[in-house]
This record gives sequence, C-alpha cells and structure tokens, in this order.
Amino acid sequence: MTHPLDTTFAALADPTRRMILSMLLEDDMAVTDVAAPFSTSLAAISKHLQVLADAGLISQEKRGRVKWCKLEPDALRAASVWMQGFGQFEPVDLDAFERFLASDLANDLDDTDVPA
Repeated sequence: MTHPLDTTFAALADPTRRMILSMLLEDDMAVTDVAAPFSTSLAAISKHLQVLADAGLISQEKRGRVKWCKLEPDALRAASVWMQGFGQFEPVDLDAFERFLASDLANDLDDTDVPA
C-alpha cells in the first residue's frame, strides 16, 4: 500500500506539474488554458493533470463541454508538516527540498565509493 506522501511527492517531482500548481494558485482554469503555455500536447498535459488529481492536489470538474481544474488548498498540508519537521525548510519551499535531497544523495554516493 502506497503512503499518501509518496503519491504527493511523486506528483511534485515533475517541474511541469509544479508549474501547473503555481498557475492554479491564481484561479480555477480550463484544461485548454492550463495547456496553453506549454509546448507539449494537450494529451500530455491531461496526463500531468491526472497525476495531480490522483494525488489529491487538484480536482477536476466538467462544466458543460469544458473540464475545469481547481487547486485543492489543503492537499499539501501533510507534506508541509512533514518537511517542517526537518526545521530546514519553509512550509512549501519544494525547490529547496529538492536541492537538499540531490545534495544528500550525492553525499551518500560519495560515501559508498569503493576503491578498485
């Protein structure tokens, strides 16, 4: 069984999905409006939106013939609380968290190098 934080962080791992979340901070958006600034296909953006919806970060609603996306404001609460436990991060400073993980991984790899 997958922990909900795993799903949240997997969804946040992609820069396109993080940008979509930033766009939805402003207001609800139609799927076509979400896709407009990206050079990828509408189908690819729809897949990103589905990942975000599966993680509970957004909700989608059909209004007439248009599918709308809405940011779920409390969806990042558990991730934010988890990160605050480290005391090194702002509540939702995910870019700093990503840099920390990359640095920590690089250090772990350096520690496990075995001379040939």
